Amino acid sequence: MNPSCRGTTREGRLTQCELTECFTLLAALPIMTDGECAARAWRDTVHLAQKYTLTVYDAAYLEMAMRLGCGLATLDKALRAAAKQAGLAVLA
Repeated sequence: MNPSCRGTTREGRLTQCELTECFTLLAALPIMTDGECAARAWRDTVHLAQKYTLTVYDAAYLEMAMRLGCGLATLDKALRAAAKQAGLAVLA
């Protein structure tokens, strides 16, 4: 972090300067959105959430990884177990 961003913060909180710097770094990443997620949310994603006892939020990550044929990086135990059961490579 930028040394000029030092300031008093509550425990676990970012200063405004640190927050701005984080958003600047995030904006530089090549983040893409996936238009198919919304179309699959009420069918495939909900089915996966029920099948693996996941939140719909976590099931959306699982659905996309399965559809794209890629691995999944997560520290969430339930999502990691579901991904392994679904035959995905898991990075933890």
